[in-house]
Amino acid sequence: MSALPNLGSILEATAATTRIFEMIDRVPTINSYKEKGKVLTHARGEITFNEVEFSYPSRPDQMILQGFNLKVQAGKTVGLVGGSGSGKSTIISLLERFYDPIYGEILLDGYDIQTLQLKWLRSQMGLVNQEPILFATSIRENILFGKEGASMEAVISAAKVANAHDFIVKLPDGYETQVGQFGAQLSGGQKQRIAIARALIREPKILLLDEATSALDSQSERIVQDALDKASRGRTTITIAHRLSTIRKADSIVVLQSGRMVECGSHDELLQLNNGLGGIYSKMLQLQQATNQNETTLQQINKSPLAMVNLTNPNASWQSSPIHHAFSSTQAFSPIYSISVAGSSCDDYSSENLEKSSHASFSQWRLLKMNAPEWKHAFFGCLGAIGSGICQPIYSFCLGIVDSVYFIKDDSVIKSEIRLYSSIFCCIAVVDFISALLQHYNFTIMGEKLLKRVRENLLEKVLTFEMGWFDQEENSSAAICARLATEANLVRSLVAERMSLLVQISVMALLAFVLSLIVTWRVSIVMIAMQPLIIACFYSKNILMKSMAGKARRAQREGSQLAMEATTNHRTIAAFSSEKKILNLFRTAMEGPKKESIKQSWISGFILSASYFVTTASVTLTFWYGGRLLNQGQVKSKHLLQVFFILMGTGRQIAETASTTSGIAKSGRAISSVFAILDRKTQIEPEDPRHRKYKNTMKGHIKLRDVYFSYPARPDQMILKGLSLDIEAGKTVALVGQSGSGKSTIIGLIERFYDPMKGSISIDNYDIREFNLRSLRSHIALVSQEPTLFAGTISDNIVYGKKDASEGEIRKAARLSNAHEFISSMKDGYDTYCGERGVQLSGGQKQRIAIARAVLKDPSILLLDEATSALDSVSEKLVQEALEKMIVGRTCVVIAHRLSTIQSVDSIAVIKNGKVVERGSHKELLSMGSNGAYYSLTRLQHGPST
Repeated sequence: MSALPNLGSILEATAATTRIFEMIDRVPTINSYKEKGKVLTHARGEITFNEVEFSYPSRPDQMILQGFNLKVQAGKTVGLVGGSGSGKSTIISLLERFYDPIYGEILLDGYDIQTLQLKWLRSQMGLVNQEPILFATSIRENILFGKEGASMEAVISAAKVANAHDFIVKLPDGYETQVGQFGAQLSGGQKQRIAIARALIREPKILLLDEATSALDSQSERIVQDALDKASRGRTTITIAHRLSTIRKADSIVVLQSGRMVECGSHDELLQLNNGLGGIYSKMLQLQQATNQNETTLQQINKSPLAMVNLTNPNASWQSSPIHHAFSSTQAFSPIYSISVAGSSCDDYSSENLEKSSHASFSQWRLLKMNAPEWKHAFFGCLGAIGSGICQPIYSFCLGIVDSVYFIKDDSVIKSEIRLYSSIFCCIAVVDFISALLQHYNFTIMGEKLLKRVRENLLEKVLTFEMGWFDQEENSSAAICARLATEANLVRSLVAERMSLLVQISVMALLAFVLSLIVTWRVSIVMIAMQPLIIACFYSKNILMKSMAGKARRAQREGSQLAMEATTNHRTIAAFSSEKKILNLFRTAMEGPKKESIKQSWISGFILSASYFVTTASVTLTFWYGGRLLNQGQVKSKHLLQVFFILMGTGRQIAETASTTSGIAKSGRAISSVFAILDRKTQIEPEDPRHRKYKNTMKGHIKLRDVYFSYPARPDQMILKGLSLDIEAGKTVALVGQSGSGKSTIIGLIERFYDPMKGSISIDNYDIREFNLRSLRSHIALVSQEPTLFAGTISDNIVYGKKDASEGEIRKAARLSNAHEFISSMKDGYDTYCGERGVQLSGGQKQRIAIARAVLKDPSILLLDEATSALDSVSEKLVQEALEKMIVGRTCVVIAHRLSTIQSVDSIAVIKNGKVVERGSHKELLSMGSNGAYYSLTRLQHGPST
């Protein structure tokens, strides 16, 4: 009977084993471990696509490539351009054999890549994705993923070529610096440079670049781009580009549309199509070129001695608006807009977090007050618990009588007694059933309503906290997830399970002790004295099993995290053929859990055997003493059995319930943690009634005066150092500077994500701290470089900009942001599910929805942080026109890395070391000459004129 409680676990394990072996036995259609296949002695790098057709397995009805043909000569560079969803990234995926085409073939040096050994094929390629993927290990190990066993000199050399060496050596641990899960400890630009170094260290024959420099600032980008140009020499290179200027020197440019190649040729050849009128590429290029006004400005500048800066380069083009293509790259990661969603388990985090909790003891009374609306359920639940508690001793009492009945010599009496007690047992079963139903139903309703109340209050409170609170390690996304999920659930269990069991066991123990003392006090006293031992045995056994399970989970956490990273980043692992390296890291990580399990098995074996020995010895002592009393005629056998069953059964029930006391302690710590959040006063109150609200339209005059600021997570690293900036209402100001100079921080302070340590920020001559926060933000719209969508429909995500928006307003906003066309082409239109964080949409589609959300808000102040970085040329132009209309009469703050694209703004502020070092128009700043910071940045980005 003692094994029965484990039956559920056995069944779960059996089902899990079935799923595990199904996965182990599955034969992958594309197997990198397969040694079969041709290995070429020397790969030249000639690539051919013949009539390739392809659709993703998750969307089989949506054909991505349709009869695609392409031939790339060995050692040549080919640029792929086209709109979002045209199939550019798919071509790289097929070449890496992440997928196989549905129809057609892909050849390498005349051999179908499906006939080549997969591991060898991938070893000939170096891939740099738009979104850099790093693993939770050191920088050195991340670079070595590109070439296992490479020397430290090779690692440093690759890092230097990728312009990563300088920032790496400045880190406290240099190349041994841990990058954190998904590289969270590094900025976007730093991660991208390490990813480039990882690709270059393997010296590939084929280089695949998917917006490889998109995350770099202007200074780093030029150096890295030069390095990539050198790395491309003698190698076959395929580059995906949104900015056409970056592939102008390519040997061939392929224009994709709806999965087909519609144009192919060099830059000059494509411009001469249609008798010099050009085709699709020419139109795309025209969208990225300057207006007549900007060309005039450039001509005037080029007549000056400063013409040595190559401002007429197409890189420095299409300035038709103050916020043109300035947003075509991604800047370094900023903590202002992003809270890392690490894939760590909430359960794992909660267990560890609760063990370290140092909050004050929780108040059971306060918890009950939160559950006060359910007092009727509490009353009926307690009645059920009392009924269940009574049933156990009564059942044991009757069971003792039934056992003695069989010693009666008269069969008719036996039958009569058995019928009687069978009826009694049936009645007990019915009462126990009703009581248990009443108990668990009511306490479960209490617990679930409390859980809902606690989670709602927690989330509501968390959403009011200032951003600095989220920057603290103990308030990471995993911690918040734990509090909303695990800790809140522990609060529920304290009411729904622990409280009901407490009532039940209290009644059971009281009745059992009283009943046994009435039956025969002599044996009862001995057995009651033995109860602590019996309870301790059952308790220690249950606690030990739970403790072992908890230690096993904690020991395997590192391996689980590695496995999660491996499955999440499987494309990167496959591209660099790093499966064995990951497996070795996993084996190393699992050595600790293995040793811990062996150690625990010895300890558990000893404690379990001791537990069973003490239990058996207690029973033996009881029957030995009872036997002596029987011989002396001081007790009857019926009474001896009754007391034994009553106290033994009750002791077991108490022990099993007592084993939940660890859960009660954990629930107590969880409640303390929950109440610590509920009682916390946010430093930036969003709904302070004492603060004024904007009743009229905000003009948008922004002024920062002598602002000092450092992030709460890095208080010793001052970001802004006495920064002052005046932005007139209705004007557009661009912020330029290197990564880490404080550009994104300024936007965060304007949005009042943080408050400055010193100085003030005012809008329309009022300190923003004087205004109601929600009212302030209702007049400000932010479009950041990383579009954030929620797991809802497209319509739901757009309407975040304005809660009461009509269907017509939503569609109008989508049209203005060039999103309506692709939304309407989807099967469910505006009701299309975006997926978690918008995973069902492309980067460009997500960004356009984010822009539509801002358009719908109709703000007085517009904050753009690389807002069109994810858009292709065609979409970018249309969105740009929408933004041009949107900024009329509004204050606009633009963050830009691409200096050539903000020359027509009203004013440019150069941020360096947390201060505004230069301020003026493009022409005014260039006139400062070679000693000017803006001049230096422009020269770095475009180079000297030839």
